[in-house]
Amino acid sequence: MAKANVKDLLEAGVHFGHMTRKWNPNMAPYIFMEKNGIHIIDLHKTAVKLDEACAALEKITSAGKKVLFVATKKQAKEIVAKHAADLNMPYITERWPGGMLTNFVTIRKAVKKMNSIDKMKKDGTFETLSKKERLQVDRQRANLEKNLGSISDMVRLPSAIFVVDIMREHIAVTEARKLGIPVFAIVDTNSDPRKVDFVIPGNDDASKSVDMILSVVAEAVKEGLSQRKAEKEKSKEEGEKVSADTDADFDTAEATSAE
Repeated sequence: MAKANVKDLLEAGVHFGHMTRKWNPNMAPYIFMEKNGIHIIDLHKTAVKLDEACAALEKITSAGKKVLFVATKKQAKEIVAKHAADLNMPYITERWPGGMLTNFVTIRKAVKKMNSIDKMKKDGTFETLSKKERLQVDRQRANLEKNLGSISDMVRLPSAIFVVDIMREHIAVTEARKLGIPVFAIVDTNSDPRKVDFVIPGNDDASKSVDMILSVVAEAVKEGLSQRKAEKEKSKEEGEKVSADTDADFDTAEATSAE
């Protein structure tokens, strides 16, 4: 399993929290000290919590389940999009669509609308529209792609969500908690860790910090996906073996009957 390295976390600046006057008292167990008006996060605890989160994510993905990654802040959106896309996992990096989880049926309808426009373009229906109508449809398609393109393959609710900055993504966290979906998150010193199932104490403002943590998380997810692939291949091989043995028994029975 992917393991967090305290030295790497330190070099990435994961230990830098917010100004002391902006702290959330519930983060006290994860704070090492205060320096120059800034809270310093205990990286040994971060490493332990990151390992716990990775073990849980590996288990989830090895079962063939999806994790939705969420980060709309400028410093993190491109990093999250890159890692999630590499893992073939759904992600939200633009505006969080209200009801994304709690009203998933409506979101799926919007995705189907996007797919129907693509079908229109393929079968030639699009060309029968007027110039004005084609322009309107193109704009609608572009807007849907921007907000929902990264979840177009998500046909059911995710089994977990991974969030960067739970204060900014509070709606996503609230929806997940309402539905009992586990929340994994990078939690800075200004946030309330009680809202998260798997807390990863760390700097959620610096790109380098977010990338460091996501890299470790991505490795855990890859291991889970590899396990899933290996199990499916093993099941397929066993199925083929049973089929071959059955065919052999059938051939033997036929030969005996012929005699």
